[in-house]
Amino acid sequence: MKCHYEMYDGFPPETTLQGIIQLHQRVFTGQTPEQLFQEFEEMKNRRLLTIVATDDQTIVGYKMGYQRKPGHFYSWLGCVNPDYRRQGIAGELMRQQHDWCKTKGYQTVRTHTRNQWRDMLILNLRHGFDIIGTVTSTNSHTTLVLEKTL
Repeated sequence: MKCHYEMYDGFPPETTLQGIIQLHQRVFTGQTPEQLFQEFEEMKNRRLLTIVATDDQTIVGYKMGYQRKPGHFYSWLGCVNPDYRRQGIAGELMRQQHDWCKTKGYQTVRTHTRNQWRDMLILNLRHGFDIIGTVTSTNSHTTLVLEKTL
């Protein structure tokens, strides 16, 4: 299977964005499409990058991030359809994001994940991220803070 990757400076077209929301809901639970769309709306004024992986026009993965502060990029959201995992899609999305960041002059990429998402944690570590801290939320979830120097 050969995926096609599309990069958008900002948000993708509406139909693609709807496909991202559907995929996100399949992978992550507890958030309505309206809540996710509201989060997207809050990102409209940021320097956003969206990368989408498709297989025959079906969205099978995506990665979104934005400028956290000058020189520093935050890898915000992303996932791969469970039926398409272990094919290198997440790694390719990450590689493309980091290559783009380098060409735009970013020095670091930061991301957050949780211990429950071990595959993402391992992927980040394999791609050069270091765990630089933790954040405990009000609902007792511990979030790992990872950062990579480009």
